[in-house]
Amino acid sequence: MKIVFATRNEGKVREIKNMFEGTGIDLVSLNDYENIPEIIEDGNSFLENALKKAKIVANITGETVLADDSGLQVDILGGEPGIHSARYAGEGATDEENNKTLLTKLKDVPPEKRHASFCCVLVIYRADGSYHSFDGRWQGIIIDEARGTNGFGYDPIFFVPELKKTAAELPPEIKNKISHRGQAFAKLKEYLPRQIEKQIGA
Repeated sequence: MKIVFATRNEGKVREIKNMFEGTGIDLVSLNDYENIPEIIEDGNSFLENALKKAKIVANITGETVLADDSGLQVDILGGEPGIHSARYAGEGATDEENNKTLLTKLKDVPPEKRHASFCCVLVIYRADGSYHSFDGRWQGIIIDEARGTNGFGYDPIFFVPELKKTAAELPPEIKNKISHRGQAFAKLKEYLPRQIEKQIGA
């Protein structure tokens, strides 16, 4: 079965490919298509953004599409950066620039008040217009010093207390089980049609 993952973010592609490993599913991304325009994520929620991306890509490709929208929500900042996580420091911002913007806003906030959550909504969208969504949430604390090289985005400053490591210090096989995206993906695997569930071993 072919699924188009509606992203050009190679970090996300690697994570999802690892999660699909051994399933027999052929996962491709927007990097495999030249005719898909940049999709403006102007929704008011992670679900709205994921659904918009999935619908547009499905209409263009005629394939089953997997789309996600995810981001970091910091409690003391009222949920920022939220749906603006990828462009917190402005359009086209790098991961480092986004991290710097966040840490600047948290400069005078003590560690015990830096609770945050990674949130993810996955949408599986079929060419006939039917879809289902799945979500996940991962709790942590924002630290000042970037640690680890395995992740992307805010991973190097997202500290997981129970593991005493940042998300970027975790090996992929651990992160993919407990992360926000991993949680949402586990729900997706439970939902997939019986023939795909047999391939996955669910």
